[in-house]
Amino acid sequence: MDFNLSEQELAVQKLARDFARNEIAPHVMKYDESQEFPMDIAKKLGDIGFLGIIFPEEYGGAGFSAIEYAIIVEEISKVDPSMGLTLAAHNGLCTNHIYSYANEDLKKKYLPDLTSGKKLGAWGLTENVSGSDAAGMATTAERKNGHYIINGSKLFITHGSVGETAVVTAVTDKSKNKNGISAFILEKGWKGFITGKKENKLGMRSSDTAELIFENVEVPAENLIGEEGQGFKQCMQILDGGRIAIAALSLGIAQGALDASLKYAKERKQFGKSLSEFQGIQFKLSDMATQADAARLLVYKAAWMKDKGMNINLSAAMAKLYASEIATKATNEAIQIHGGYGFIKEFPVEKLYRDVKLMTIGEGTSEVQKMVIARNILNMF
Repeated sequence: MDFNLSEQELAVQKLARDFARNEIAPHVMKYDESQEFPMDIAKKLGDIGFLGIIFPEEYGGAGFSAIEYAIIVEEISKVDPSMGLTLAAHNGLCTNHIYSYANEDLKKKYLPDLTSGKKLGAWGLTENVSGSDAAGMATTAERKNGHYIINGSKLFITHGSVGETAVVTAVTDKSKNKNGISAFILEKGWKGFITGKKENKLGMRSSDTAELIFENVEVPAENLIGEEGQGFKQCMQILDGGRIAIAALSLGIAQGALDASLKYAKERKQFGKSLSEFQGIQFKLSDMATQADAARLLVYKAAWMKDKGMNINLSAAMAKLYASEIATKATNEAIQIHGGYGFIKEFPVEKLYRDVKLMTIGEGTSEVQKMVIARNILNMF
């Protein structure tokens, strides 16, 4: 068992780390304050292959592994979790759904623009009537004259305003419950496909989050992904992979909070010595470091299993649950270590503290992860 990163993985890590420090860090608070999506940074992410991380070169992707994907998301998220979320949502949800389940014609049509970053992807599952209960969605798709007519709405959609290609789920046969849900590819600009309210959020403020509204949107029948009734199952499998990315994002936040705290604790003087010399501060830093390393092992294990084609339902849920929970603790401790300075925007831990809360909610709450874990371990006996 080798815990060392390969030469390629180290090179990918350095590329992501340098990009985060040089291209993202100088602009983090400007975009956070304005709540403007940093399209210029997103374009640069596309230019270096980070919007097509896990997809084959034949579709314009970078062809990286799931472990390299986790490394990239972690490094970007140390500096700006909002951009980490862009990577996770674009790669892991919309683009991956098309790559994993669409036919070859749809892949060739949509993937190159997504993997290059020419277009951003959105993924529409959540509704105001169905959050954790995804099967309770109300959006419908009725087949008529070679099209599906979609009506309804989706809520809290990452890239809802800026995304140009969207994978959207809708009920095609209500009598079949979750087995009557199907997935479709939609394009912004189609008649009746409307961007609704952009959300004013606690954290992740430069990440674009908006409502999608569908008013008699005509979707070509060939834009159905897979077959009718497969959409819910597809989404649950996509979420497994997506949870690895959210776990890596959480890990990045935890490590970012630790890095900032180590720096501050060494520089800040109180009672004639640095904070790092106080045992109370040392204990906090020790816990943060240990928990971040444990989370990293869970994240890399889940990514390794995905690369091997193994079932990741349990490992992804464990990684996502643990990483998101310890990241929440790490940012809280980072604020405490910084004292009053942690409460003001000049120090990075203030933003990390706001951003981290989404991690225990998005792509399945902590409670949902515990349900997934319990189901798996109970079925082992």
